[in-house]
Amino acid sequence: MAERAQVTSLDALDSFRASLITFMAKARSASAEAGEQVQQTRSWLQNDRRIHWEDQCRRRRRVLEEAQQEYFNAKLSRLQTATAAQAQAVERAREAVREAEDKRDLIKRWSREFENRAEPLVKQIEQMETFVTTDLVKATAYLANIVKTLEAYAAVAPDSSGAVSPVPPQPESVSTGVPSAETAPGPEPI
Repeated sequence: MAERAQVTSLDALDSFRASLITFMAKARSASAEAGEQVQQTRSWLQNDRRIHWEDQCRRRRRVLEEAQQEYFNAKLSRLQTATAAQAQAVERAREAVREAEDKRDLIKRWSREFENRAEPLVKQIEQMETFVTTDLVKATAYLANIVKTLEAYAAVAPDSSGAVSPVPPQPESVSTGVPSAETAPGPEPI
């Protein structure tokens, strides 16, 4: 019969499997959170900010119209001091309208570009989700089967004639963390 496998710790495989399950849970959570962030950003750009800056454009245009009307009225009344103040108010209102229109246009551009920039990243997240939900689930099941198989293998020992017979389970000793000469891993007899 061939040599026995040198499996020193089934606990290491169990520990790895438990860590893999923990990783799967965290990865699922992180990918779900990333998907939510993409949706929130899309909504913020397409709804919240777009509506805000369109509203600001309307309001600032009204303020500009009022300032232009006051300036026009001041020019007609020939009040030079009032005319300079009104001209400054018109210029400030024009600048505010330009700023609001620039930001509205910027939001529109970002909304168009967002899909182009976010889509490849969303696909990567979806690929990771698929990997976690299919491949890693299969891997954890495979590790569980390996542990069962190795436990069954470790329970079988060859007798003096070379025939394999089950070994009665030995009581587990309390581990101090330091291997003794008897428990230190080494080659097992054939």
